[in-house]
Amino acid sequence: MTSDTTTTSRTPARTWLGVGTLLLGTLLPPLDFFIVNLAIPSIQDDLGGGDTLGRLIVASYAATYAVTLTLGGRLGDLFGRRRVFLAGLVGFSLASLLCGWAGEPSLLVLGRVLQGLAAALMAPQSLALIRASLDGRDQTVALGLHGATVGLAAVIGQSLGGLLVTADVWGLGWRAIFLINLPVAALALVGSLFLRDPHTRGAERLDWGGALLLFAGLAGLVVPLLVGQDLGRPWWCVAPFAVAAGLLHRFWRRQSALEDDRPRGRGVTPLMPPTAVTAPGVRTALVAVALFYSIAAFFLVFSAHEQALGRTPLQASWDILPLGIGFLVGPLTVPHLMRFVPRRIAALGLGLETLGFLVLAGLLLVSARTAWEAVPLAVIGFGQGLALPSLIRLTVTRVPRAFAGLASGLVNATLQISAALSVAVVGGVFATLAEAYGSTRALTAVSVLLAVLLFVSCVLALWAERVPAADTASQVVLAHGPGTKEGRTLAPARRR
Repeated sequence: MTSDTTTTSRTPARTWLGVGTLLLGTLLPPLDFFIVNLAIPSIQDDLGGGDTLGRLIVASYAATYAVTLTLGGRLGDLFGRRRVFLAGLVGFSLASLLCGWAGEPSLLVLGRVLQGLAAALMAPQSLALIRASLDGRDQTVALGLHGATVGLAAVIGQSLGGLLVTADVWGLGWRAIFLINLPVAALALVGSLFLRDPHTRGAERLDWGGALLLFAGLAGLVVPLLVGQDLGRPWWCVAPFAVAAGLLHRFWRRQSALEDDRPRGRGVTPLMPPTAVTAPGVRTALVAVALFYSIAAFFLVFSAHEQALGRTPLQASWDILPLGIGFLVGPLTVPHLMRFVPRRIAALGLGLETLGFLVLAGLLLVSARTAWEAVPLAVIGFGQGLALPSLIRLTVTRVPRAFAGLASGLVNATLQISAALSVAVVGGVFATLAEAYGSTRALTAVSVLLAVLLFVSCVLALWAERVPAADTASQVVLAHGPGTKEGRTLAPARRR
């Protein structure tokens, strides 16, 4: 393993080619989330299905992706991150092909479910391999590139969907938004020759019963959030939350029992070892991540506000472009900022986002729409770009390296569940206020609400950063079985 003082110049070129491959895999899941939105009307015109199909196209992918991310990350820890990454990449390609050639709504929805499953296998491995393969400044640079890739997916996805449908490339129409994944995936498959997994172990007995409990519990949380608002929030949408709470509680007790059995050489490997999840600073950092991604609903409510003012969906996507550009640029500046501000980059980004939303709210009080909105939007995007890789690093470095896949899956799952919760709650606040007072006042209130949530996230990030990273603190490493290197031993402190 490289030392913590490793510089970028000492890292083999092969390693950075592998990182480039991981970034291509990172691009696909968020790109497929954003790109489909502007193509939904064309899909409905071609296949029918109306608004129900439109909701299912979005919800089937988002829900499946969110509830299987943690399992996908843990499978990488146990069976090899490179192997699981490639399985997810191939699966995502085949699912995209099915979506691109679907001739009826049911096949398209099936393809979206399969895309979500494959993305949940692929996405966590990117962060996990970066965490396991790189140290120090190299890791910071790679995480910055990872954040920039997510920002690039947001920028491309906001406009590319509409452009591909309008251009009608080779007469494919909306199908091009799915088929465009194939050349990207092919390039990533070639680049996978440069991937190395320094922490791959032999296969262990996974807790599939726990996996089923976790899947069902998270589904009970996420699915009602994604579809409840569109269905008018019927009474039965409340019941899954209570069931989900019981299932997740039972899952946690099962994981604790399995972890207690491991040092004695019996039992299966826990899917989510409690000692890893409850390591100092992890829960605080995850709450900060969840509050940070409350901004997810802003893309939807801003578009709704713009269209209420007479802007077309494509024009609205261009209006929010300054935020996307800031999101793209922000992560690329993190390695440079760390030379002057080695810590608290996450708090700095969250503070900029808070300031941006307050300024935007002030502008909205003066005018429903003004060109000056581009300034706070760019500040918000830049702050988001700073905060995302920094919050990810803050979280995953507080979990031992042996559980890098689990940490990555937890972070990604937290982001997705937060997005669903944000759309339900923040989107609901906007819809209620817009009906009573108009979209401008509603967007003003939402901007203030998001500023408050981001400020709380900033405080939590500062708190979590006071806890030493897992690689620098003496800590108990979880047992993977008697006699293994990762056995229950006291790890020596290391300097970063």
